[in-house]
Amino acid sequence: MRAAIAAVCAGIALVSGNVAAEASPAIVPATRVEQAQSFAPVVAKTAPAVVNIFARKLVHNSGSPPAFHDTALWRLFSDAFLFGYGARDRISNSLGSGVIVRPDGIIVTNHHVIADAQGILVGLADDRVFPAEIIVSDRRTDIAVLRVAIPGEVLPTLEFADSDRLSVGDIVLAIGNPFGLGQSVSSGIVSALARSGAGTGDFRFFIQTDAAINPGNSGGALIAMDGRLIGINTAIFTRSGGSQGVGFAVPVNMVRAVVDAAVSGRNLVRPWIGISGIRMPPQLALMMGLRRPGGVLVTQTHAGGPAAAAGIVPGDVILAVGDFVVDDFAMLRYRIATRPVGDSAQLVILRRGRQLEIEVQPAPPPDNPPRHETWLRGIHVLAGARVANMSPAFAEDLGVDSVMTGVAVLEVSAGSGAARLGLRAGDIIHAFQDAPLATIAELRAIAIPPLRSWRLMVNRGGRELAIGAR
Repeated sequence: MRAAIAAVCAGIALVSGNVAAEASPAIVPATRVEQAQSFAPVVAKTAPAVVNIFARKLVHNSGSPPAFHDTALWRLFSDAFLFGYGARDRISNSLGSGVIVRPDGIIVTNHHVIADAQGILVGLADDRVFPAEIIVSDRRTDIAVLRVAIPGEVLPTLEFADSDRLSVGDIVLAIGNPFGLGQSVSSGIVSALARSGAGTGDFRFFIQTDAAINPGNSGGALIAMDGRLIGINTAIFTRSGGSQGVGFAVPVNMVRAVVDAAVSGRNLVRPWIGISGIRMPPQLALMMGLRRPGGVLVTQTHAGGPAAAAGIVPGDVILAVGDFVVDDFAMLRYRIATRPVGDSAQLVILRRGRQLEIEVQPAPPPDNPPRHETWLRGIHVLAGARVANMSPAFAEDLGVDSVMTGVAVLEVSAGSGAARLGLRAGDIIHAFQDAPLATIAELRAIAIPPLRSWRLMVNRGGRELAIGAR
């Protein structure tokens, strides 16, 4: 059976140093010998803050058998275990886990656990159940923030650790609700950090652990040995649908940014600097005298964006953000996205053999030009397509390169002219006959030459395609 990956969004963490043990030795095992004997003190301290999530969802059935074991993605607790399928819509009860992070009832879970839910219930460790409301549900990080109201009660919580201090080999515990069996605990170590290829979301950056994680653990806690929260379990890599020792968690430093925005009541806006880049090719790194092929080669800057304003130019190689080395573009995005709003970023760059430090002031991505979502109709060659103008803010929402310009295709009607040409939702049209095309107005105005070949240039998932007639 094909390997399946479940994940979202995500994030990056290049980290060093062990998590400091700050709790009292009376609560947490103080030595490796004590830890080897029992994790019971840590579990007793942390387990009451881990909850069960029950999400009621409306499932639209097509009448065909569900084949989730054969899909490319296996999401932890998208598990509407689809028995009794039929042609009618039905209600599915999805199960997952969550973590209480504030005593007034603020709970963190995964976006995919509660996405499209018609109602959500939270089951506490003492078996009481309460309705919950969604404050924020962010697809890009796969993190959701819920609130339960229990007047006059202070709930047990988990304190955030610093995921940038985690090291490969550190002992961790995973607490959640696997297979709906009830709260369970597993132990393991941090197997790897900065796993940027394991997700389907925007911030593909995970803590990898061999602690047993199964369907239902999604949204549950990954705990450091000082009893603090180090990550939110979100995905497994599996051939069987069960744990095979490769689990992934969203680093808590990314979780913290989502929670801070939710409890403050402000919109979730990620810092942005306005560049495109690629991992430094090994051959070019050798030519530039780098000891190893690390860093991000800047390929494009957004005119007027923070990076351009600070003097970053194409051809620069970004080696680090502050004290954190960056090895690829995903890691750079994570380092910028997890900075507090309003804080500047010190970039270490290589330019023509010289190492420089440049201070950049990240800003919210601009939503300009306005999106103007519209259907193309009439005799237009792309009639039947719903399109929108690209902007840095819209590109961030779509999870694509924020420097990209053009017209985004949001939907294509079956049997339409756009469909017959092969256009798909998610395509970004950026040129006609080799001339740049940046807005819907320019797309509407294109004139197809009679009896001659023509082409539209389309970016589809990072690949360049030509669509038209020859």
